[in-house]
Amino acid sequence: MAFSLRRSERTGEIPDAIRAALGLLPRERILASAQDTDGTWVAVGTARLYAVPAAGEVLARPWHLVDTGSWDHDHFTLTITWVDGSRPQQWVFRNASGLLAAFRERVQASVVLSESVPVGARQARVVIRKNLADGTLHDQTILGKGMRMSDPEVAQRVGDTRARLREQVGLGR
Repeated sequence: MAFSLRRSERTGEIPDAIRAALGLLPRERILASAQDTDGTWVAVGTARLYAVPAAGEVLARPWHLVDTGSWDHDHFTLTITWVDGSRPQQWVFRNASGLLAAFRERVQASVVLSESVPVGARQARVVIRKNLADGTLHDQTILGKGMRMSDPEVAQRVGDTRARLREQVGLGR
């Protein structure tokens, strides 16, 4: 799907053609949007993060799959990493303060509980996240670099933390 927009249309208000390409969920609203320097429209929805490139596949991922987002003010770059380890996304914006604030709020809204799990000099995280589309809760384990669940100490500590956090939110073991 290819989109061509005049520069005058790049005002932050999402154009109708881009909005139609998003495939919003029922009752979902767009909270903020911005166009990056390559022409990709990035939109913060109440349930998902969207990116509509000038050509190519539309990205639509639920907030509970966002691991981290970082803003490099010197280079105007938003970098997003994903819980599933897929390739990070990067967008360069000249004016995206509204998008950045909405992005941060949505990621935080999806985090119910989070706990670091130290194992030696390394850290893992166990996180209980909410799917903002339907309210279901999910647990996630994010292992630090070089950590493996096949390591008995990692498996034990992460497993204990996961069980405790799941019990706290009523997910059971």
